[in-house]
Amino acid sequence: MSLRTLWLSLALLSTLAQPADAAAAASAPPPIRHVFVLVLENMSYSYTFAADSDAPYLAHTLPAQGALLSQYYAIGHASLDNYVAMVSGQAPNHETQLDCPTYSDFHLSAPALNGDGQALGAGCVYPPIVKTLPDQLEAAGFTWKGYMEDMGNDPKRERATCGHVPLGAADPTSVARRGDQYAAKHDPFVYFHTIVDDAARCDAHVVNLNRLPADLASAATTPNFVFITPNLCSDGHDPKCADGRAGGLVAINAFLTQWVPLIVNSAAFRADGLLIVTFDEADGVGQEGSGACCGEKPLPGARYAPGFNGPGGGRVGAVVLSPFVKPGTVSAVPYNHYSLLKTIEAIFALQPLGYAAAPGPQVFGADVFSGAAPHPPVR
Repeated sequence: MSLRTLWLSLALLSTLAQPADAAAAASAPPPIRHVFVLVLENMSYSYTFAADSDAPYLAHTLPAQGALLSQYYAIGHASLDNYVAMVSGQAPNHETQLDCPTYSDFHLSAPALNGDGQALGAGCVYPPIVKTLPDQLEAAGFTWKGYMEDMGNDPKRERATCGHVPLGAADPTSVARRGDQYAAKHDPFVYFHTIVDDAARCDAHVVNLNRLPADLASAATTPNFVFITPNLCSDGHDPKCADGRAGGLVAINAFLTQWVPLIVNSAAFRADGLLIVTFDEADGVGQEGSGACCGEKPLPGARYAPGFNGPGGGRVGAVVLSPFVKPGTVSAVPYNHYSLLKTIEAIFALQPLGYAAAPGPQVFGADVFSGAAPHPPVR
């Protein structure tokens, strides 16, 4: 029996044995071996996925090719705390909530992680006791890369790989400049000592987006985990871009129409790939803008609620593409960024980190993975 056939049999048995909601949470992930995460900026679900959306490729074309997660939530405001959560399960603290204008060390108020795997204290660059998804992947023999658009375009601001300022320095990358619209606050990997303290390792894994096409040329050169951060124009962050282009959803649409086909037509994706396109946070307006799901908890002792004006980062939605996803699927099961991390960890048989280990966030289930892969997984 092939791995694909075994997965489909187990998923069917699980669905028959349990109520629909329980089955969605309990189904084992399919045999995916290449995960792509692409993160956009600052849009609420009702705006992004409106009938007259300025990003019709994201709002309509891609959901028709995969699954729309209509109840997918961010976990905080502003940006950085969401990116940190996606790769470590750490909750917002008052410095990551402010996007760390100074690249400061995280100061622990307790010497060990608490029972929920949280580092207690505040700061930006997490100490070595805080592990990340890349740390887990490498330990298990898998590969990863973060691809950052524009990183290193202006070497006076940041290096071309592992781009960040020295500890204790002000970070100028939060504001886009013509020719270099990279933002370190949208690059989660440079906020962990387990990654940045090994300069050669960080340089090899956190690179400019222009490296991605060559890596997609074969399944063998495509990392098992790919994290893509567009620049401050392409991700929709800036309403008008530093280079004069229209920003917001218009820029998002242009970026996705260029890059998503490169991903989904690659050998790795066609064999056993998964692409998740989502947003770091909602726009912060109203209940949708700072809502939460999945029993989200704040960091113990935190100065502010994760969403400042609410318990979370708001409803942002997500689109999932994969050979294992039936085109046109719509799921109303609640998920958030901790669910995303938990799902990726489940795919690679890793233990969930931080709040991804809590009972509330669920692994993407049969509500998402409803289709059969047309080819055996790549080894």
